Amino acid sequence: MELLSFGKTGWGDELLIATIMTIAVSITAMLIGFLFALIFTPLKLSKSKFLNLIGNCYTTVIRGVPELLVIYLFFFGGSGAVMYVASIFGYNEYIEINAFITGSFAIGIISGAYSTEVFRGAIQSIDKGQFEASKVLGLKKPIHFFKVIMPQMLRLAIPNLSNVWQITLKDTSLISVTGLVEIMRQSYIAAGSTRDPLFFYSFAAVLYLLLTYLSMKLINRLEVRYSRGY
Repeated sequence: MELLSFGKTGWGDELLIATIMTIAVSITAMLIGFLFALIFTPLKLSKSKFLNLIGNCYTTVIRGVPELLVIYLFFFGGSGAVMYVASIFGYNEYIEINAFITGSFAIGIISGAYSTEVFRGAIQSIDKGQFEASKVLGLKKPIHFFKVIMPQMLRLAIPNLSNVWQITLKDTSLISVTGLVEIMRQSYIAAGSTRDPLFFYSFAAVLYLLLTYLSMKLINRLEVRYSRGY
C-alpha cells in the first residue's frame, strides 16, 4: 500500500486528483449532452422531414463513429479550425485548445446522441391523453413542457440515462490521449514510473467500479423520487 500513500513516496494524492478530474469531465460532458439532447430531441420528433433528417443524422453519425475518433476530430480538428480563423485576422502561431474543454465537449456530443434517443423514447411512451389534456386546458407550450411532459419524461428516462452516464464515465478514459490527467492517464504515468502496471491498472479498475457503484446508488434514489405515485 506504500504505492498509494500520500506525499512524495506514493501516488495516492495524484490518483485522488485524477479521480476528481474524471468526475468533473463526466458531469460536464453529461450536462453538455443534455443540452444537445434538448436541441435534437424535438428535431427527431418533428413532423418536418428536413428537421427529422438533421436529428437522425446527428444520432446515427455520432453513435456509428468510434468515440476515440470523435475525440481526435475535436482535439486536432478543433485546433486546426481555430488556427484557420485566427490566420484570417493575421495570427499564425500554433493554438492548442484546452484538453478539458475539448474532452468534455467531445464526450458531451457522444452522450448527447444517446440521451437524445432516450428522451425521444420516453416522450413517445407518455400517454397521448396527457398531450390532449394540455391542449384542452389551454396550457402554453412552455408550461405544457415543463409542468406536464418533463416530469413524466424524466420518470421514464432515468433508468436508461443511468446507462448513458456509465458510458460517459467510461469514455473519460479515452481523453487520456489529449494529455488530460484523469484516472487512466495517471495510472499510465504511475505504471511507467514504478514498472508495476498490473497494480495501478487494477486499482484504476477499482476506482471506476467504485464511481459506478456510487453513481447507481444516487440514480436509484432519483428514480424512486420521480416514480412516486406509480
